[in-house]
Amino acid sequence: MRVSTLSAVAVLLAAGSAFAAETSAVPAAKEIPSVIRDGKIGFALSARYWAVHESPGGKVECPNGFNDGPREQFKQLFPEDGTKRTLLDTQLMREARQWFADTSEEAFSFKEAVGKVSYGMNLDGKDGPEDFVDPDGVKGVDNQLFRAIGCVSQYRAPSNLIYFFENKYLGQYDVNRFMIEISDVESLANDDDVTVRTYRGRDPLLADATGASYIPGGTQRVDARWGKQYQQTFKGKIVDGVLVTDAQDLLIPWSATFDTNGYHAFKGLRFQLSLTSQQAEGVLAGYVDIAAFYHHLNTSWSTHHQSYGQLSAPSLFRALHRLADGYPDPKSGEMTAISGAIKVRFTQVFIEHPPQQTAQETDGSARPNVQSSQ
Repeated sequence: MRVSTLSAVAVLLAAGSAFAAETSAVPAAKEIPSVIRDGKIGFALSARYWAVHESPGGKVECPNGFNDGPREQFKQLFPEDGTKRTLLDTQLMREARQWFADTSEEAFSFKEAVGKVSYGMNLDGKDGPEDFVDPDGVKGVDNQLFRAIGCVSQYRAPSNLIYFFENKYLGQYDVNRFMIEISDVESLANDDDVTVRTYRGRDPLLADATGASYIPGGTQRVDARWGKQYQQTFKGKIVDGVLVTDAQDLLIPWSATFDTNGYHAFKGLRFQLSLTSQQAEGVLAGYVDIAAFYHHLNTSWSTHHQSYGQLSAPSLFRALHRLADGYPDPKSGEMTAISGAIKVRFTQVFIEHPPQQTAQETDGSARPNVQSSQ
């Protein structure tokens, strides 16, 4: 009886070994992580900043130093020399110029970022004299926004306010909850046909014990009512673990100081993200709508906040229009958008769709119109 029992155990062990050998022979690229359900995996934005390539001290891209801000410019215009001036002709005049900026010549010089290295993508398929090379050696990178903001301290990481507020509390600010859901996924290593849909979520992210990063695996409810304008559909593929998509217009929810409500409008935006089962990290690149960018700047960042980082809105307005390189106005021919890129990181989440969501909302066909500003 004992021998028979031992024989049965031996048979079971042998069968188990054979099964283990068989399953271990399956190529890793074909394995589907458990976070992929019904061919879908979701991610929520957990870090972002405008793609400014920084050398130590800015010596390469800003050899002449950084730009002046509102306070420095005010002192140049109105030195304390005993001249009597009115509030209307000084402070109120400068504040009005911030809201009603124009492209006329101003009394201040503006320092544009220089050099040949920048993050981003080749958006127009060309390699021109104004284009950059990315840190990996890819040529023809279009990122004129970097030229405009690269020598403005406010946009440089990690100590200035725009980086701090737009990135530090990104996981807690609900209005920021930008999400992507990748469907038709057969492999996170290589898949020649996937669909990417964008949404706004309704829930904070799960922070770790340090509060500095976020834990994958949380649940995010889709904001199907107030978040429709952020829904879009992209076609893409995964090559060697990197998701790349086609170009589509997109609005991205983008709050700033103290959870202000706002968005940035992109034309011809593309995704390029390195994927794992826990996060996605890389670059979003396209053409930034200038009117929407400037509106967001002034409604999210007061002159007071812009001063902490030497950001002069009227000077930047001129630089944005001077460097704009996309989407000419059909009547005037003036460029309405500027090439740019965002460095991003997403954390894996499970996306919960409301049961009453219509097919149109699910397939992303309620597409935003980014031709007009906010």
